[in-house]
Amino acid sequence: MNETRYKKTSNQLPGSIIKMHIKYSITFNKTNFVIELNNMPTATVKYLGGLRTECTHLQSGTVIHTDAPTDNHGKGEKFSPTDLVATAYASCMLSIIGIYCNEHGYHYEHGSAEVTKIMESNPRRIGKLVIEIDLRNNGWDETTIEKVKRAALACPVAKSVSEDIELEITFHV
Repeated sequence: MNETRYKKTSNQLPGSIIKMHIKYSITFNKTNFVIELNNMPTATVKYLGGLRTECTHLQSGTVIHTDAPTDNHGKGEKFSPTDLVATAYASCMLSIIGIYCNEHGYHYEHGSAEVTKIMESNPRRIGKLVIEIDLRNNGWDETTIEKVKRAALACPVAKSVSEDIELEITFHV
């Protein structure tokens, strides 16, 4: 069962309305019923022409534009879709380190990464990612450093990309 609901929130302009599409299913049994929210889309992607897209994150409204790279008929003026994959890998690692440190009471203030994406052809794909992660100045001992590295290497993006992508990951601690 699908339903469209309208919700007005206090931080909106007076009289403005947000249209929300909520997908859910209702299951009944002898004693009660269960309402289950179904997976909703994460983003919308609109082709703008000229090998560019506009990607909108539905929860936050954040917009990212992409452009095909210069080596694949684009202008290279914005992130390419494969740039986003490469960048997401490092971003996910840094975020997972943050979650791990929060859960275990470790100080984590300094973290950055540099990503190099190397493309292959036939078929065109990401062939290699070189990720340099700088975690210096967090004051961790060797045991903590090893735990943090293991957490980073097990991030969801790492588990989602093709095993055919060669990885070279260096931690600077």
